[in-house]
Amino acid sequence: MIIFPAVDIQKGKAVRLKKGRADESTVFNDDPVAAALHWQNQGASWLHVVDLDGAFDGTARSFSIVQKICEKLSIPVQLGGGIRDEETARNYIESGVNRLIIGTMAIEDPKGFSALCARFPGRIGVSLDAENGVLKTRGWVSASTLTVDDLLPRLTDAGCAFLIYTDIARDGMQSGANLTMLESLLTKTTIPVLSAGGVATMEDIRAIYPLHSKGPLEGVISGRALYEGTLDLREANAWIAAQS
Repeated sequence: MIIFPAVDIQKGKAVRLKKGRADESTVFNDDPVAAALHWQNQGASWLHVVDLDGAFDGTARSFSIVQKICEKLSIPVQLGGGIRDEETARNYIESGVNRLIIGTMAIEDPKGFSALCARFPGRIGVSLDAENGVLKTRGWVSASTLTVDDLLPRLTDAGCAFLIYTDIARDGMQSGANLTMLESLLTKTTIPVLSAGGVATMEDIRAIYPLHSKGPLEGVISGRALYEGTLDLREANAWIAAQS
């Protein structure tokens, strides 16, 4: 199980939101590139980056910062936020991003999403951002009419490479992952799954880890807990390594 430290970019700074709300952000580092390097130096094997401004307005607002992160890091980077067409996807991949996370496009433009998966096989994943069971889009400000179960068959057929499940109510709240929903998802798909939202302590890591026996659990994304020190990346990685 891989722990993905999160670097969320808003107005050029590394921040964390609460429940995805743009007006409830905490700045953790004025320099997202420095934040990315810090997590690499702490032993991260992957980095999770989100262009929050892009997620809200649908454009690659933080492209130059993401490009600098990829240039500086030797570990792979996955990126989400504002990727809603093939040109944007291609530009990010050419800049060094290893894989892309799609949200809005996967729900609102299924044909376009399928074409994107075909164009970049193995590199396109989907963020399943749910509140009260209903998926949200456009930076979590628009509710769809779909649930995770509704969308899964379409994503499988399209060739989706990985899934990120986020319980919006828990995101940035350090209240623990939604283990019930995560387990349910793992039993219904063969696509690798990452859990996001709510992870706060080693106890949360210990609670999530056994779910890898239920299905294709690839990892956990953590942001606020790592920045605030309630979860130590080196300790967590050492504990996971000791389980195998």
